[in-house]
Order: sequence, then C-alpha cells, then structure tokens
Amino acid sequence: MTESIGAAAGRVWQYLEQNGPASATKISKDTGLDTKLLQRAIGWLSKEEKLSFETKGRNEFIGLK
Repeated sequence: MTESIGAAAGRVWQYLEQNGPASATKISKDTGLDTKLLQRAIGWLSKEEKLSFETKGRNEFIGLK
C-alpha cells in the first residue's frame, strides 16, 4: 500500500507542477486517481510540507509551495 500511495503522491506532484493549483476533484479527474488514494497522496505531500491550500469562495485549491 505504501508504494501505491508514494506513486500517487508523485503523480499529484507532477500534475500540480505542470498545471498549477487545482481542486481535489479536478486532480482526481485529470489523474485518474480514486478519491481515497488521492486523499492519501495529499496527506503524504502535506506531511512533507510540499503543498499549499487556498480557499476561494466554496472551493479549496491545492498547489505546490
């Protein structure tokens, strides 16, 4: 399981590097990661302090620091 979470974290990081900040829904749709795996990957990257979070209206955007 750890390997799949690490691989998903890599996909999320690459996606954000190429596309900039996005919502979790958009990241999931564009990367093909299911919601649970995406949330674990976000947690992984957050623990490593690589993500920033910004709320605009009702939407939360995830980006790289």
